[in-house]
Amino acid sequence: MRVPVRCCWGPLPGGGGGCAGRRQSPQWRSLVGLSGSSGGEDGRGARVREKPPWRVLFFGTDQFARETLRALHAASGVLNVHPSCLPRWRGPAPIIHTVLHGDTVAGVTIMQIRPKRFDVGPILKQETVPVPPKSTTKDLEAVLSRLGANMLISILKNLPESLNNGRQQPAEGVTHAPKISAATSCIKWEEQTSEQIFRLHRAIGNIIPLQTLWVNSTIKLLDLVEVNSSVLTDPKLTGQAVIPGSVIYHKQSQILLVCCKDGWIGVRSVMLKKTLTATDFYNGYLHPWYQKNSQAQPSQCRFQTLRLPLKKKQKKKLLLCNSAPSS
Repeated sequence: MRVPVRCCWGPLPGGGGGCAGRRQSPQWRSLVGLSGSSGGEDGRGARVREKPPWRVLFFGTDQFARETLRALHAASGVLNVHPSCLPRWRGPAPIIHTVLHGDTVAGVTIMQIRPKRFDVGPILKQETVPVPPKSTTKDLEAVLSRLGANMLISILKNLPESLNNGRQQPAEGVTHAPKISAATSCIKWEEQTSEQIFRLHRAIGNIIPLQTLWVNSTIKLLDLVEVNSSVLTDPKLTGQAVIPGSVIYHKQSQILLVCCKDGWIGVRSVMLKKTLTATDFYNGYLHPWYQKNSQAQPSQCRFQTLRLPLKKKQKKKLLLCNSAPSS
């Protein structure tokens, strides 16, 4: 969310004087609770502000007029409500990366935007909150949106003072939060630990379900659960050779157990053409496998890392890198 803020105590862009003496629009009067107030033919009473202290416009597309943005910036700057403790997690996906990397503290920063570069301007206000264990991106987003709204109201009530007291961001502790893509959701069974997979699920599972490969078909893992310690003593897990990606159905828990770099994760439901419970997947895919291959080992019946095709831009970049002459 970008919040351009134009102070109305100075001259308007392109001349025409300040707000004094200007007839306030019905929209403005309704915003401040003045429509229908008594005290004058156009509804101006003792509570009417002749010079409203601020004006806010919300926008989220590139179609917003460039000249208007330049005028707003020249008048009093543009504010950004950013859901991280800048300079940590600069970029478009700060909440996702907060969850993905297991941060224990999150926050909101209200800052001024600098031309051509986002998330580097002076900090007007910054507050932190603890991240509850096992929070999802959706959970944290709700907390930070409420915090950010209250902070923005506080800033706008004392905007001149807030602008004067802005502080530069520290040079240390800069991290970046790039946009996620479908490739982010592809589990690397040989490389990722169970904790990393669960964090990935909490970070992006409600946006892009985690994906893997099953016998040349893409399968989405919808509902991940931690594996109870008592399940881990099952002879199926301890008595046979398994490798990352190996899949075993645990009948008592009715979950699929999937081996990863350092242990196991549980999966209650998947999507393969349609949504299937773990039991459905076992009956339709695992059970026939073992029936037809009586000597099959769990290591042969496994999920594999899904390698998505590169996009055109990525292919072009890779070709340029490969064609560059070596020094």
